[in-house]
Amino acid sequence: MERRSRLVELYHYLQEPHIVARFQQRCGVQGTFSRTVSAASSSASADRTHSLNNGACSHHISGGNDHQNVDLFTAGDGQHGHTTTTTTTPGVRKRTVEPSPVKSGAEEGEEDDDRSPQNGAVMSKATAGGDAVCPGGDGQTDPGADGSDKSSLNTAAGSSTLKPLRKNSLTGDAGQEFVIENRFLYYLFTFGTELGNELFYIIFFPFIMWNVDVLVSRKLIMVWVWVMYLGQCTKDVIRWPRPASPPVVKVEMFYNSEYSMPSTHAMSGTAIPFSLFCMTYCRWEYPFLLGFGLALCWCLVVCISRIYMGMHSVLDVIAGVLYSGLILLLFLPTLDSIDAYYLSGRHAPLVIVALHLGMGLFSFTLDTWSTSRGDTAQILATGAGVALASHVNHLLGLLPDPTPDQLPLTMPALSAGLVGGAMLRHTVGVLVLMATRALMKAVTIPAVCWATGVPGTDVRKARQNMKVELPYRYIVYGTMGFNVLFLVPLLFGYLQLA
Repeated sequence: MERRSRLVELYHYLQEPHIVARFQQRCGVQGTFSRTVSAASSSASADRTHSLNNGACSHHISGGNDHQNVDLFTAGDGQHGHTTTTTTTPGVRKRTVEPSPVKSGAEEGEEDDDRSPQNGAVMSKATAGGDAVCPGGDGQTDPGADGSDKSSLNTAAGSSTLKPLRKNSLTGDAGQEFVIENRFLYYLFTFGTELGNELFYIIFFPFIMWNVDVLVSRKLIMVWVWVMYLGQCTKDVIRWPRPASPPVVKVEMFYNSEYSMPSTHAMSGTAIPFSLFCMTYCRWEYPFLLGFGLALCWCLVVCISRIYMGMHSVLDVIAGVLYSGLILLLFLPTLDSIDAYYLSGRHAPLVIVALHLGMGLFSFTLDTWSTSRGDTAQILATGAGVALASHVNHLLGLLPDPTPDQLPLTMPALSAGLVGGAMLRHTVGVLVLMATRALMKAVTIPAVCWATGVPGTDVRKARQNMKVELPYRYIVYGTMGFNVLFLVPLLFGYLQLA
């Protein structure tokens, strides 16, 4: 009984936003909140009570009850709504949607001028309709929340006052300014968090495919698809909020509207390097310690970066690592069989399309619209495109895998010609992929809107509709996945770059 109570206590302790805030302070990140929030200013239970709404400050409205009301973009119908957040257990929320008027005419990428509390930002009294209360604090009214009584921060020499790199992709919130006192850690952990973003995947997977090993890249993409899919679905089932801000400083805002548990960055940061190590160690000749050390460093940088960025609690990151490890333990032994079926199975194309489309339909029914739905759809579409291309390549005798007597493969000696050829292939290939994405988006979104009868004047709103987003993501990213393994290698052969 005592051991169980200690585990429960540890469980709640690892969720505390003040742990994240203290770690950020030690790494040289200082928030520019309207008043200083001390890590010791409130009890653990008070923090958990106020740390709802994905890191947004809660607002007390006169005459209200204990429920917290939040305006968010709503579900697959692509409409704005009034979302009531009802607390059932600490850190867990249930959302129900009520219709509200919709503003039209906003273009894609344009900020919506709604009155919803922005995640990670303190709202004014006038906006909130009452007194602003900052989660993680003492629960008292913030005299500076309306911008009239803000305390200034003295920026030390060598420090920088910055804003989050990108706005929140759902709400358009740009976040609050923060002070960086250690630029090395800022750039290190910015790099670490980019190792789990779309730009990195567009660069990394094709590089492995075009310059290193096609077989390894196919299997690695399969691992990535399953790990990210299960992680995103788990987020939408558990529905835990992001760490509260304040006290946490939101160094990153782009994913702040998504749920928090588990950290999919931590999952991909564990799955990709360690599965890459497992797949290549006996296939390629290199020192064990070198491969394992690189995988471990990759994993640590990504995981720690999520705490540094204020996006996840320590518990989110630990759960992501353990969850990813469990998936790898169960999935890696089956990769050879799955890959062989994708290559030569008679009904493989039908199975690939049905499996990836069915998984997307399931994930789209889990929660209201958020960026995680679109990310999940494009991950599944990319995996389906690569799998279909591998089947076509096998039928046509293109890109054959090395035979067992050619293994293990040896690392070629580095030379200017080798590096230059790899860079040229990668540059040409990525340009083709980016052009494919731009062209397909320009054609697909209006076509899908026309076919489904969804108004296409507001592209941002239309993309939140399941009827538009699901086919649009599948067509665009499925085509990109197919081209990365079929069209681009053919182009390399034509240009004598293979």
